[in-house]
Amino acid sequence: MPPLDGLRVLDLSRVLAGPYCTMVLADLGADVIKVERPGTGDETRGWGPPYAGGEAAYYLSVNRGKRSCAIDLASEDGRRLALELCSRADVVIENFKAGTAKRMGLDRASVAERNPHVVYCSISGFGSQREPTRRPGYDFVVQAESGIMSITGAADGEPMKVGVAMVDVLTGLHAAVAILAAVNRGDGDQIEVSLLDSGLAALVNVVSNVLVTGEQPQRHGNAHPNIVPYQSFPTADGWIAIAAPNDGLYSKLCEVLGAPELASDERFATNAKRVENREVLVSLIEERLATKSAEEWLAALEKLGVPSGKIRTVPDALRAAAEAGVAATTKVPHPTAGEVELVNSPIQIESGLRPAEAPPLLGQHTHEVLKELGVDDGEIERLAAAGVVSLR
Repeated sequence: MPPLDGLRVLDLSRVLAGPYCTMVLADLGADVIKVERPGTGDETRGWGPPYAGGEAAYYLSVNRGKRSCAIDLASEDGRRLALELCSRADVVIENFKAGTAKRMGLDRASVAERNPHVVYCSISGFGSQREPTRRPGYDFVVQAESGIMSITGAADGEPMKVGVAMVDVLTGLHAAVAILAAVNRGDGDQIEVSLLDSGLAALVNVVSNVLVTGEQPQRHGNAHPNIVPYQSFPTADGWIAIAAPNDGLYSKLCEVLGAPELASDERFATNAKRVENREVLVSLIEERLATKSAEEWLAALEKLGVPSGKIRTVPDALRAAAEAGVAATTKVPHPTAGEVELVNSPIQIESGLRPAEAPPLLGQHTHEVLKELGVDDGEIERLAAAGVVSLR
């Protein structure tokens, strides 16, 4: 049985950080009710192309295993229904702009008045204690504001964002960890996780370098600021990544390259020396790697245990994972697409995860969820006719 079986999560969030968090909880067995706006739903439903069966691939990526309940929170009846759902939930998660939840009567104080043991998690862009409090936060903006873009990209190029919404994903994971800690304590709690704080925390050794030296880090492209060699290299027919973070692995790399003299060269004898003489050493390594194919070098590096890998495209990475023995994706039936392929959860746990289920259609479970609240069919029909809820 999945470890979170029986845990009910009310998801009032949208876009990526919050939905990613609740997808992790759903994978672990939680019953996640996703509240969406009738008619349009979560913004990511419209973030395409591409689409599968009318559903945006973006939306499909972070909403598996949930139930969709379409409720208009701008209406009094809608807010009443949402508060009732909150009162029966173990966990409530929201990412409204500051002040919006309170204005709707769905803030932590209002929810805790009826449900004192609730774990209430808020995700914000810049933190509720920073000014201006209502500043909207999106991953791209926070990658800029947190300094991530200043250290990403070629040394002589422009600041560059990471190719995926990394800050949103990390924020979702931090929120999930905090929620699980609070649930484990079992006495209710209030949690806030901001994109900015998650982005700053994600700088790890880079921000530590700044705190130690007071200096602005430089962009190193695919190289590492503190370790050499630890970067991408061109070969005769493609690019590979090599990581030699200690003297032993560096010595083995030199052996593979047929250049043992590079291991004993005083200029490169320690990592500190290699960082100091980065440009010279990298040039020497590149000269040797240019003489053979990527596959030849990777085979030789693997034989001596030097961490290395082929720089793959995304489709190639998915194929390689499956060919190595464990598929990275699962196909699940979908109401409109027939079948959709989803990336598997990276979590492996002996008690098991919830079997993969397709992300829900907008309002697919509205009737079901309202019946669980004790709302009769006549009232559901009235609410639907008034536009307070939408049904599939």
